[in-house]
Amino acid sequence: MVISSRKREEIANERADIKVGKINVDEQHELASEFGIMSIPTLVVMKNGKIVQQVSGARPKEAILTMI
Repeated sequence: MVISSRKREEIANERADIKVGKINVDEQHELASEFGIMSIPTLVVMKNGKIVQQVSGARPKEAILTMI
């Protein structure tokens, strides 16, 4: 997921059943390309290694939690 550090940490602390990560698209061009990331922030929700939802733009924490 690409979200603010504070939101990312809060969600990671509240939901031990999921993995929350971040990539730096400036340093990881190939990975960003693999996921089709065209704008920042982009949130990618994956299940069993496959993308199940991908959205661009800032979202409130509650909206993010409903996606996962």
